Amino acid sequence: MKKMKDIVATFSIVGFDPATGELGIAVQSKFIAVGSVVPWAKAGVGAVATQAFANPSYGPEGLALLEEGKTAEEAIQILTEKDPEREERQVGIVDFKGNTASFTGSNCYDWAGGITGKNFAAQGNILVNKETVTAMGETFENTEGTLAERLLASLSAAQEAGGDSRGKQSAALYVVKEKGGYGGFNDVLVDLRVDDHPEPIKELHRLFALQQLYFGETKPENILSIQGKTRDEVVEGLNKFGYLSTKEVEDNQLLEQFTKFLHTENFEERELEKGKIDKEVLDFMKNSR
Repeated sequence: MKKMKDIVATFSIVGFDPATGELGIAVQSKFIAVGSVVPWAKAGVGAVATQAFANPSYGPEGLALLEEGKTAEEAIQILTEKDPEREERQVGIVDFKGNTASFTGSNCYDWAGGITGKNFAAQGNILVNKETVTAMGETFENTEGTLAERLLASLSAAQEAGGDSRGKQSAALYVVKEKGGYGGFNDVLVDLRVDDHPEPIKELHRLFALQQLYFGETKPENILSIQGKTRDEVVEGLNKFGYLSTKEVEDNQLLEQFTKFLHTENFEERELEKGKIDKEVLDFMKNSR
């Protein structure tokens, strides 16, 4: 048995959204930088969470098995059968067909266990109670929204139900989708980590909100013309951020400085045709600082 300080005392959920093809993991732990150990996923293949006395090789090896056509349950069986320390491991897997499986070794510290359901597997060890895991599953099944939003909601519900008996330290959210990454050049849709924080799940929610602000798609109903009251608010915002020093400004200068603001503040993904602004960008300008 390994010393408790070596254990990735953790609760996690792996999930799949058949409507979008997204696969992902959300995890929280009393362990520094849990995002560097537990979550593994590959677009079009599956997602793996490896924890307790974690064996990180379960991640890439599990994904390779899924890519060969093994189900989640078959992959776990193969991984654990050849591992002499399997009784100290914990792992959850979901494949691209929504098949799920969760394994908890008999030597994992109580409370330890996992559940599976439609398109998800939730598991945890050294938890306050079993409800920590059941809350993850129930929330995932009953929450609407994107996969990332459902995974985050599940993580919060688990913490509210009891959480890790050792406390809180780090959290991570990892979601993949084919060509879902920045500019469509890779498959990493969301990759956020809180490595050391007194409230890691709350901080993860904050980072996700920023990630969505910067990289989310503009909704048609949020496209505003920079005219009238909206123009006044844009001018006020540009003055506040230091891109203008006067409220009396010609349209050309206004649009030039607004474009500079977008490119400097990393809003390229929400840049629209000249004379238009995304309402979420405008809200950011109005509410920041």
